[in-house]
Amino acid sequence: MAEEEPKKVTETVSEPTPTPEVPVEKPVAAGDVIPQEKPVVAPQEKPVAPPPVLPSPAPAEEKLGDSKALVPVVAKEVEEEKKEGSVHRDAVLARVETEKRMSLIKAWEEAEKCKVENKAEKKLSSIGSWENNKKAAVEAELKKMEEHLEKKKAEYVELMKNKIAQIHKEAEEKRAMIEAKRGEEILKAEELAAKYRATGTAPKKLFGCI
Repeated sequence: MAEEEPKKVTETVSEPTPTPEVPVEKPVAAGDVIPQEKPVVAPQEKPVAPPPVLPSPAPAEEKLGDSKALVPVVAKEVEEEKKEGSVHRDAVLARVETEKRMSLIKAWEEAEKCKVENKAEKKLSSIGSWENNKKAAVEAELKKMEEHLEKKKAEYVELMKNKIAQIHKEAEEKRAMIEAKRGEEILKAEELAAKYRATGTAPKKLFGCI
């Protein structure tokens, strides 16, 4: 600040001092009233102090100081820009890593779901095949039993028919025997009746059929 003041003083010295303007008198008419003019006071010039003698290397030192002061500022700005760039790059890399990790997790999740679905479908298909095989086996066994029962039924029916035929045969034989015995007894009764008629005797037992 002390070095800047002498520069300002030298600049004020170099400026030319303003010259006071001289008023020009205008012609006055007969009826015009002449105004009283105030006396013009010339401005007093301020005393100018002589510029101090400055050492010649002062401006170079000032420029050197300014350049030295600017270098850290520029370096700081560059460092901040580099820092901001590195932070931005780190953020982008972190986001890319996160997206990559999320996509891997999603792909793993889809693969696991697909694996679970395939496993469940395989088990369901196996259960369906087992059910169909069991049903087919039971139906085959049932059909076999029905065929066996039909065969047994036919055998029993044939056996019953044979028994009925045997019973009917035995009944017919008994009827024949009874009919033959009845004929014999009737014939015997007729012979005895003819004998009793011929001899004129009466039978000892009467009304034997009562």
